[in-house]
Amino acid sequence: MRDPEARAVRRAMLDLPHIMPLAKFAADLRVRHNIEVPDFDPLDGGIRSRILFLKEKPGPMTSTSRSGRVGSGFISRDNDDPTAEATFLFMQAAGIPRDDTLMWNVVPGWNGTRKITRQELIEGVAEVRNLMKLLPDIEVVVLVGKKAARAEPLLEGTGVIIRHSLHNSPLVRASRPEEWARIPAVWGEAYSKITHKLA
Repeated sequence: MRDPEARAVRRAMLDLPHIMPLAKFAADLRVRHNIEVPDFDPLDGGIRSRILFLKEKPGPMTSTSRSGRVGSGFISRDNDDPTAEATFLFMQAAGIPRDDTLMWNVVPGWNGTRKITRQELIEGVAEVRNLMKLLPDIEVVVLVGKKAARAEPLLEGTGVIIRHSLHNSPLVRASRPEEWARIPAVWGEAYSKITHKLA
């Protein structure tokens, strides 16, 4: 996603039927919360997704307004940062088809810092409920990181299977390398619970 042309191609895909409702959801969040909210990646499954990876907060390489190296404007495993690279590799190792997946964050917007305030978390968790209304085929939600786990009460009783995972960031890799290395197995086990997989 370093290439501006690649970003432009992906942005042009936001009108595709599988991603348009999610693009509108992100646009609505920008207006209502007055924050920079990256878009969902149209190369993922969109509203047809079976498994949602709910992480904590967008990183700086999702931001198109940052100084220096410009971010992509997407929540994507193709972003130019170590966490995105680990996501890409872990999905491959777990054997999870991209078309079955969707990635999002409990705190949906980037505001120049990785820190998460209590208010951000409260507001973000509430928006997860609205997101789930757009995802009728989701069977499994993987809560990636401790902050993401705060969304679990909203998901209970919805019929989705909930799994927990360490965050796949470099910070976690440095502090808990053995557990970090097991993340693909955790994700693969979560995906195995899906009853209708893509061929």
